[in-house]
Amino acid sequence: MKKLTPFLITGLLVFGAAACSNDTARTSDAAPDNPNEAVQAPSPQTTEASQRDAQSEVRRRQLNSDIRAREERENIAGGGDTNRAAADLASEVRSKLEANIPKSALTVEAAENGTVTVGGTVNNQQELDKIERLAKEIKGVTQVVVKAAVAPPVQ
Repeated sequence: MKKLTPFLITGLLVFGAAACSNDTARTSDAAPDNPNEAVQAPSPQTTEASQRDAQSEVRRRQLNSDIRAREERENIAGGGDTNRAAADLASEVRSKLEANIPKSALTVEAAENGTVTVGGTVNNQQELDKIERLAKEIKGVTQVVVKAAVAPPVQ
């Protein structure tokens, strides 16, 4: 046993050294080799594809499904409309607006009493008119203050 112990310890040390080599793990092939490198901006094609995906009907259905799931979890946990956290309300309203009003630049703030304030810009009057209706679809929203304005998209 006395001869086997140094052998086992040496084996563990060699294994540990090999596991801790300088090859850092990356989350994707596009990730930089060195974490101190500047991140490269995505190509215009990648940006456009991501934007189309974010505004697709599939994404819209996913967001609406996520919102319903949150509300169901809140109901199961015993929370009512008035017990919703302001951050949760703001997040759900933001998701709903992002999915249903593409290419807008909106900010969402919520208060503990269920009042949601939406600011920023939308592309046309029809989108501006949708804000209040969409926000009120979220359980716990009692009042919507729309401070958004119509501004054509910047080219």
